[in-house]
Amino acid sequence: MKAYICTLGCKVNQYESQAMMRLLQEHGYETAVFHPSLPDVGEAVLIVNSCTVTSESDRKLRQLVRRMRREHPQAILVVTGCMPQAFPDQAATLEADLVVGNAARGAIVEQLEALRRDRTPKVCVTPHDKTFERLSITSFEERTRAFVKIEDGCDRFCSYCIIPYARGRVRSRDPEDIRAELTALVKAGYREAVLVGINLTSYGKDTGRTLADAVDAACAVDGIERVRLGSLEPDHMTEELIARLKTQKKLCPQFHVALQSGCDATLRRMNRHYDTACFAQACQRLREAFPDAVFTTDILVGFPGETEADFEESLRFAEAMRFAKAHVFPYSRRAGTRADTMPDQVPQAEKAARAHRMSEACERVRRELLSEAVGSVQEVLCETRTADGAAVGYTRGYLPCRMTGACEAGQTVRVCVTEADSDGLTARIIG
Repeated sequence: MKAYICTLGCKVNQYESQAMMRLLQEHGYETAVFHPSLPDVGEAVLIVNSCTVTSESDRKLRQLVRRMRREHPQAILVVTGCMPQAFPDQAATLEADLVVGNAARGAIVEQLEALRRDRTPKVCVTPHDKTFERLSITSFEERTRAFVKIEDGCDRFCSYCIIPYARGRVRSRDPEDIRAELTALVKAGYREAVLVGINLTSYGKDTGRTLADAVDAACAVDGIERVRLGSLEPDHMTEELIARLKTQKKLCPQFHVALQSGCDATLRRMNRHYDTACFAQACQRLREAFPDAVFTTDILVGFPGETEADFEESLRFAEAMRFAKAHVFPYSRRAGTRADTMPDQVPQAEKAARAHRMSEACERVRRELLSEAVGSVQEVLCETRTADGAAVGYTRGYLPCRMTGACEAGQTVRVCVTEADSDGLTARIIG
C-alpha cells in the first residue's frame, strides 16, 4: 500500500516524518512525500505531520485536511504531530480517520493497521513518556543534509509558546544512539548532519550531560565531515560549553541563536530568561572561540505591549548584532498561552509594517556580510547542480554558494569567492 507524508513546521517534524516513513517501509508500505499537485491517490494513506506553533498553523491544517478529504475521498487520512497532542479535543473534530499525538507515533503503524481492519475512526493521544522516544532514520528524503533529532521537549514556557504542552518536558537521546544513526546515514551517502531538538541547548538536562556530549558523539563518526547545530538559547551558551564545542573541528561555525526581541522589556514579557546583554555576551564568546563565526536568528515583532520605542530598540540591537540571516515574524496569537490574553495587543497592520522594516534592516546587513566575503577562500560542500550546470552548495558558515569548476555532489572543495549578491556567493573552485 502507498503512504504519503506531508510535513508542516520545524526541522524536528521533518526528522519525525522521515522516521515514520522508515517504520511504514519496514511494514511493507511504499512511501513518498506528499505534494499538493498529486492526482487522486485512491485508497492510499495520507499522513499530515502537524505544527501548532500559532493559531494560523491550526487554520492551515484544517484547510489542508479539508482539501485532502475533498481531492482524495477514498484515502485513509491520518493527522499526527503537535496539534493533536496540544489540543486533542479540537483534533478529534478534524475530517481525519486517525488522529495520533506526538507521544504515540512509534505505534503509528499498529494504529493504522487496526484502522484498516475495522474502519472505525480513532483518536490516539497519550501523555508523553519521561524518556526519549527511540525513532530512527537511515536516509532523508529530498534532502542533501540529514537532520538528526537528539532532544525533545521544553521546560521554558515562553509566554507566547504552546510547545511545552505539545512536546512535554526535556528528554535527551543517548550519545551511542546518535553515533549509530549517523553511521547508518554515512552509509547512505550523507556527509553533513544538523543536530536538532525542540530546545536543543537543554540537551542532557535530564541525564546529566550537555550539548557538547552530543556534538562529540556526532563528530566521532567517520564519514561525517560537517556537524551543524539547530536553534540555541543564549543563556545556555556557557563558557564551559563553548570551550568544549571549540575542540571539535567538524562543528561548523554557524550558530542560530534565538533572539526574538532586541528590547529587554519585551523579552521580560515574553518570559525569555535572558536579556540583550546576555545575548550579546553569548555571541561574543562564540566569536572569540570561532573567529569566522556566522550568526542567524529569529525575531518576533509586534508582541503585546511593544511600543514604537521598544521596536526601535529591538531594531537597533538586531542591526548591531550583524546577523547573516534573520527570520522575522509578526507576532501571531496562540490560544492557550499567556500572551494571547495580554493587554495592549498590537494592531495587525502595525505588526506587518514593523516586520517589513525589521526585514529590510536585516537584509541590508546580510548583503554587507556577503559582500565582505568577496576575495575570501571558503570550503564548500557541493550539494547539487543547477540546470545550467553550475555546482551549488554551502560554506561552513552556511552561506549559499554557486561555483564554477568540476565537482561532484557530496564532494568538499575550496573556492575563491568572486562575487556576491542578495542570493549568495559566486565562486570558482581552486582545489
